[in-house]
Amino acid sequence: MKITGLGKLTKKMEELSKFAGEIDGHLGEVKFNPNDPVDIERAISEVEAMVDEKASSYSRNDAVQSIADQMKEKYRQAILEKAAAKRLEGETE
Repeated sequence: MKITGLGKLTKKMEELSKFAGEIDGHLGEVKFNPNDPVDIERAISEVEAMVDEKASSYSRNDAVQSIADQMKEKYRQAILEKAAAKRLEGETE
C-alpha cells in the first residue's frame, strides 16, 4: 500500500503552525462608540481586515482560512458583547 499526499498535508500543517505564531498575542486594537451601530460595524470590519491580512499569505490553505473565519466570528461577538455591556453600564450610572 502506497500512501500519497503527505507532502501537501505537511505543508498545510507547517503553514497552520506559522499562522498560529503570527496571530498569537496582540492582533491589533480598535476603538468604537458602543452607542453607535455604524461605529460598532466599522470596528468589526477593522478587526476582520486585520485577520484577513494575517491570513492572506495562506489563501490556499483551507485550515488557515477556517481558523481565520472562526477568529473573525469570535472577535465580532466580543465587540458586540463589549458594546452591549458598555451600554448597560451607561444605563445604571
